[in-house]
Amino acid sequence: MGSQTNGAPHTTTEPAEGALERWRESYGSTPERDVAFKTLGGIPVEPLYTEADLPVDRQASIGLPGEYPFTRGVYPSMYRGRLWTVRQFAGFGTAEETNERFRYLLDHGQTGLSTAFDMPSLMGYDSDHPRSEGEVGREGVAIDTVDDMETLFAGIDLGEVSVSMTVNAPAAIMLAFYVVAAERQGVPPEGLGGTIQADILKEYIAQKEWCFPIDPAMRLLGDMIEWCSRNMPRWHPVSISGYHIREAGATAAQELAFTLKDGFTYVEQAVERGLDVDDFAPRLSFFFNAQIDFFEEIAKYRAARRIWARELRETYGAKNPKSWLMRFHAQTAGVSLTAQQPLNNVVRTAIEALAAVLGGTQSLHTNSYDEALALPTEEAVRVALRTQQIIAHETGVTNTIDPLGGSYFVEALTDRMEAAAYEYFRRIDELGGMVEAVKRSFPQREIANAAYDLQSEIDSGRRIVVGVNAYTEGDDDDTPLHRVDPALERKQIGRLQAVRARRDASAVEHALAEVKAAASAQMNLMPALVEAARVHASEGEIVEALQSVWGSYTETPVF
Repeated sequence: MGSQTNGAPHTTTEPAEGALERWRESYGSTPERDVAFKTLGGIPVEPLYTEADLPVDRQASIGLPGEYPFTRGVYPSMYRGRLWTVRQFAGFGTAEETNERFRYLLDHGQTGLSTAFDMPSLMGYDSDHPRSEGEVGREGVAIDTVDDMETLFAGIDLGEVSVSMTVNAPAAIMLAFYVVAAERQGVPPEGLGGTIQADILKEYIAQKEWCFPIDPAMRLLGDMIEWCSRNMPRWHPVSISGYHIREAGATAAQELAFTLKDGFTYVEQAVERGLDVDDFAPRLSFFFNAQIDFFEEIAKYRAARRIWARELRETYGAKNPKSWLMRFHAQTAGVSLTAQQPLNNVVRTAIEALAAVLGGTQSLHTNSYDEALALPTEEAVRVALRTQQIIAHETGVTNTIDPLGGSYFVEALTDRMEAAAYEYFRRIDELGGMVEAVKRSFPQREIANAAYDLQSEIDSGRRIVVGVNAYTEGDDDDTPLHRVDPALERKQIGRLQAVRARRDASAVEHALAEVKAAASAQMNLMPALVEAARVHASEGEIVEALQSVWGSYTETPVF
């Protein structure tokens, strides 16, 4: 009759360990491909994972969705209850052009706005500063005064839409502009929902956009967190960002460790100011990279939630379960995009986005396939947006919660990521904490070494990048590119000069004097910054006022 009865699968009485040993002997007698079986971050990958690789105490380590330690997700129903927020990064030219792109994205199904600022705005320069020449509106939107912020969100109800702003060193100034712009729409600070990145430590670690020395920059961030805790209950005053750490060349483990340690440092600073951890921790959020190594990324997100929950509860004494939740935004990896055969990037982005979803993200941005070449065209943005919508509505991955939970490989890799993070915590603590470690360039050196190692693997061909060092045949057609009209720079400078001509110069002078006084007196700076915004002081003028008290910053190079 054969080995099956009534269609039932064949069963064996052979002990599991015996079967595993038999398989190992069989595997050992067959050849392997001559490649390095390891994650993108260098973690060795075994040929097979079994039940023996699961945590000893599965309930304590894995648990259930919406329950401590939140390895499986921060909400009980996850995507069965609500899908992640769909965001697309947007910003170019002047506020008018970006406002049009915002409206386009909202019309095509986006549910939150994510704002990219141009390089002068990120560095604290006005558009007519000599160092701004040629950069105005190129990589994001130019915002010089509250007038630009009003134009940026014209016709968009700031009381209804969630807004994310990717700006760090001058984040407090941009938030002041945003608060006043909303005020003029009739929306008070307590009615605003969204996030401002403001993660200043990662600027010194990775992205290199700063305005002030490290210590006063940390003070400014603390002022903003404190003020938001008391005035903006729906606002996330810092998005602790591993994204740019990863883009600088960090491994997944380094991204995890340095990002979490930055977060713990901000918690400690706020507690030292006298804030109760449960008054601000529920509004802290995170921003992670979604790289191409599918399982490593999923494990990273799961480990991040577990570490954050444990440390907030056990080390920092948070009693409110909402303080233990790590909610995060993910963006697919810009550094994984290739200028060669750019349509391949559609596939990379889809895989990376799927990893973020299976890892439990609360918000997601998908890069456009042409971003290795220029700012994205509308067509490329639409493909990126549709990628998220296909994952959400066609793949079935949102039908059950944490579908990879319990996977031998995923759970083992999650444990490895967690252990690697704690080893970095130990080394950073030995240096005196994260601020001191940054001053001594420890994370910068670790990232530089990791970036060098990865590039060496690519250059030697040990790691294949399709279309770059392998499978390069084929005709790359010209990709239509979005081009920023150079005339927009002159237009923006004209807007700024017009604001200066019509504002009350004495009111601006008085407001800037109050900013300097607050910076000197250790007062919370946010009220003075909001008042400076109201009288149309420019970002550059406010930054210069603060630099007259605090000075500027010069980095010690790391090779």
